[in-house]
Amino acid sequence: MTNDMLQQWVERVSLRDFGRPFRHKATFNGRLKATGGRYFMKSHNIEISPHQLAAYGEEETEKIIKHELCHYHLHLLKRGFQHRDADFKQLLAQVGGSRFCQSLPERANRKPAPYKYKLLCKNCGMEYMRRRRVDPRRYACGRCRGKLLLQELDFTKTSC
Repeated sequence: MTNDMLQQWVERVSLRDFGRPFRHKATFNGRLKATGGRYFMKSHNIEISPHQLAAYGEEETEKIIKHELCHYHLHLLKRGFQHRDADFKQLLAQVGGSRFCQSLPERANRKPAPYKYKLLCKNCGMEYMRRRRVDPRRYACGRCRGKLLLQELDFTKTSC
């Protein structure tokens, strides 16, 4: 499907389900993998993930389009267009859009990265496992407020 076809599709859905025209640009963005689409407040453009279309078909993609059009129309009407707003939730339910998109198959099977760091409390010995490096001077132990020591875990050594 091309960007022109997507543009026509979004315009059709907007008129059919919202009763208002979509007057901006709708494009595919192949970099969107963790989300189904985006609405830009400054330009009022919409981007849709082509990976969602390939993985789940037109029905799920149309729900994503409706979701983004809810942001679009409510923003232009100066009403609550954010996920937490009652106006957004009500309009989304009314038009049958999806609140969340499904995870892509290649992302759903990923295992989280193993812990690489351990923060150790010098006072009570409490351990905090971390995947990313943090500055221990910026934090204190949640149990006793003691100072923390950063240790890097070594996974190269294996026991036989």
